[in-house]
Amino acid sequence: MPPYTITQVRWPEHAAELLAIRRAVFVDEQGVPEALEVDGRDDGAWHLLARDGAGLPVGCARVLPDAHIGRLAVLRGTRGQGVGRDLLLAAVRLARRLGMGDLYLHAQTRARGFYEAAGFIAEGDEFPEAGIAHVLMRLPAGQART
Repeated sequence: MPPYTITQVRWPEHAAELLAIRRAVFVDEQGVPEALEVDGRDDGAWHLLARDGAGLPVGCARVLPDAHIGRLAVLRGTRGQGVGRDLLLAAVRLARRLGMGDLYLHAQTRARGFYEAAGFIAEGDEFPEAGIAHVLMRLPAGQART
């Protein structure tokens, strides 16, 4: 059993924990402006929260109604333990349970291999998002590596 748990959570009750992780990773580490990070789409999304063995929040992800997986973030001290991979797979399973077909995400180009390992396929050219190079990636309906 991994030294962490992943659960689906509701935005109203867990916004502070989810935002703390996202701010630490995206705003503080990567320099994404907070106005772009907090995009107003969280209330209508499904959220996943990873906690370590002590119950502290260490990672998160969200699934939007348009089949967009995003805001996948793992705190620096927890990386390398499989939390990100398991959050991504949990997001895919959640989207499939919700009846979503093709899934997509905007991957930072440096993380492209991470998403390819889960079966996502890059499409098109790189593009800037929040000042960081990204690539559109899709996971066709019925496909996922577990």
